[in-house]
Amino acid sequence: MSENSYETIKTLLASEKPEELRQGLELVRQEISRVGSAEAKPLFEMVSTIFYIDPLDRPDLVPVMDEALNLVAGFGKWFIPALLETLDTGDIKAQLAVGHALGRIGADAIEPLMADYQASTDPAHRQFILYAMGKLKSPRIVEAAAIALEAAQSPNLELRDTATRAIGKFVESIPPADLSDELKQAFVERLRSSLADPDPGIRAKAVRSFGKLARYGHLSAAEREKLKALCRLIMGVDENFDWDRAYIVRREAEEALKYT
Repeated sequence: MSENSYETIKTLLASEKPEELRQGLELVRQEISRVGSAEAKPLFEMVSTIFYIDPLDRPDLVPVMDEALNLVAGFGKWFIPALLETLDTGDIKAQLAVGHALGRIGADAIEPLMADYQASTDPAHRQFILYAMGKLKSPRIVEAAAIALEAAQSPNLELRDTATRAIGKFVESIPPADLSDELKQAFVERLRSSLADPDPGIRAKAVRSFGKLARYGHLSAAEREKLKALCRLIMGVDENFDWDRAYIVRREAEEALKYT
């Protein structure tokens, strides 16, 4: 990549104007097709500056951020190590964006993500790996089920929270025929245990993930009846009049009840 091209792209991607940011992304796309993967890292570093934009402050730039995510995901499987490295250096906005990009790479990202999860001992890093896994829309995500089940029992609240949510995201992508009864029961038992978590956010995500098991065809008629009774108990509308004190948990139970 020539010095002139580098400086032009750098200037455009430092802009706050949507049209200039799009010009910069298009130049990156052209450079990638010209130079190949060997010189992609400096290009990614420039594109990644877009990930630090706060979408609440600049909602007009959300479509540009989406284009940047698609561009980075298009770099392919070979670029996953560079994305994983960014998880440890960016702020929360950049980390979430990288999680989305990893998810958009697709099934090819599953094995590298699992390997990186197992190699790390940092709960925060593992949290974002699970977040990225939840963004993957592939039946092969079933391969990561054991990781989510283990993480949902973590003493680290944020990792536990993300894993409880990830179980629900996983079952969105796993066809009922590909979810063994053994694994389904492991999900159900884990989510039931999570309903006793002291953190209301985790309890809410457990209910939501339960609802997704029903919504995506993983529960039998008898199991849906059990879920209905559980939701009614959480909402306090059964004969026990004993409900979860957290509104967000009751709200998720009300939503899950629709799929029973």
